[in-house]
Amino acid sequence: MISKTKYPVDETTIRNMFHAAGIDGVIEVSPLGAGEFNAVFGIRTDRREYAVKIAPADHAPTLTYEKDMMAAELFWYKQLKEKTAIRLPVIYFEDFRRTVIPTDYFIMEKLPGKQMDQMAFSETEKAEAGNVLAQMAAQIHRIKNDKFGYVQNGLFDNWYKAIHSMVENLLFDAKQKRRRSPRGERLLRSIEIHKTLLEGVESRMVNFDLWAPNILCQRKADGSIEYAWLDPERTFWGDPIADLVALEFMNGLPDKKKTLAAYNAVAENPILATRDEQIRFAIAQGYLALIMEVEKYYRYSLFHFGWWRNRLASSLLYAKSWEVLNGA
Repeated sequence: MISKTKYPVDETTIRNMFHAAGIDGVIEVSPLGAGEFNAVFGIRTDRREYAVKIAPADHAPTLTYEKDMMAAELFWYKQLKEKTAIRLPVIYFEDFRRTVIPTDYFIMEKLPGKQMDQMAFSETEKAEAGNVLAQMAAQIHRIKNDKFGYVQNGLFDNWYKAIHSMVENLLFDAKQKRRRSPRGERLLRSIEIHKTLLEGVESRMVNFDLWAPNILCQRKADGSIEYAWLDPERTFWGDPIADLVALEFMNGLPDKKKTLAAYNAVAENPILATRDEQIRFAIAQGYLALIMEVEKYYRYSLFHFGWWRNRLASSLLYAKSWEVLNGA
């Protein structure tokens, strides 16, 4: 999808980027994926296929938490590789010295398969795919830390301080575009009200971007499906319940019965949809709503599909969040 953040690059420049990595013999270059932040291309050489991911330029309009996000992505790939059994692409080369282009990029393995949302599933396979997402979340939630927040923005001693700062940063980002978010301010007040609850949350790896397009599926010779995870760039240390927002999207926590069953079957700490957990979940819903509300000012114009999609989704998420927080 077109976005104001994507770095414009031509084929000759991409060839130069690969040459700097010691990879020659480029045969074909083509846009890759449906991402809306980085520029991503598929590269075919005379030996194998690669993907190159290019960060936005320094002057591109980005949110506070998106600054230096590519370096954070590689940090999270390392965490996943070392501490889970999830299939990941191999990272071949990274350039943060900006020797070829004036922004960061890295080259990785182009895994075979299709994005989960484009895969032809049987009804049984479709249900199983939902279980796989939930169980991937349970795997990463075994990765612990004693700090909270985005590694690229500085870490905090507890979840209350981290989520408070994360919301404040988005309100600041809105202000930079001469916008104000009364709903974001309301969310911040809810976070303050539930300070004690949030201070008691344990820190886990939270992807917060667990959507089907970020999961690659390959049907093997025996008919089974192999799954791989892409793009952990929006990950933070925080409340693991936040990852359930994307699963059975728009369902309240108690209504995510399939997700909870799959998650709890393998989770270190099962989620029971208690009242406290519902409040934590509603705050995570509100945080995603605020991201979608503010990011449209940075990525899209008023006449772009993404603008209206974000506007509708954020309104729906806020409404779901208030259903719980109003009664808390």
